[in-house]
Amino acid sequence: MLIIYQVKGEWQTRDEKLRPYQEYLSKLAESFDEIEFTHLGRDKNQFVNALATLASMAIIDCGAKIQPVSIEIKNSPSHYCLIEKETDNDPWYTDIKKFIQHQEYPLGASKIDKRTLRRMAMEYYIDGEILYKRSFDGTLLRCLSDLEANKALQEVHGGICATHSNRHMMARQLQRAGYFWLTMEKDCINFV
Repeated sequence: MLIIYQVKGEWQTRDEKLRPYQEYLSKLAESFDEIEFTHLGRDKNQFVNALATLASMAIIDCGAKIQPVSIEIKNSPSHYCLIEKETDNDPWYTDIKKFIQHQEYPLGASKIDKRTLRRMAMEYYIDGEILYKRSFDGTLLRCLSDLEANKALQEVHGGICATHSNRHMMARQLQRAGYFWLTMEKDCINFV
């Protein structure tokens, strides 16, 4: 916003470091018949903000050749890709359930794994043999195994009274229906 007001001439450029940029931008602006400046906050322009942060961290000598940077944009947030499905036949919540019921850690668990399991277990509640996750608003969401999750996905997306919603809305509908599993958003994206 500061630069926009300075280029428009409404504010003075006092910082010596900014004067060459402001002068160069003013010269460029003369080349256009009409020019308009719009300020977007960092929260609305995350990609450019990330590039600016990277650029401010780099020190480049004058005359140095710079190789182009290839940037790949994912269709879904990166944390969806980090959670993987369990390879054994047990549901994903087996360790949490055992810890809550019997205070047992998995075999070969490191000190960090044990601390993480204790911390995760605080968000869960067990009723008989059914495990529930406490949501941010205090409601209990039933934890589903892979097989149960697939049935829920099919029912919410294409079953009776289904809306054939998009991937993100589908995950919210499953949560409103009272269900939870760790890879819910990733599975909804893949399913849709």
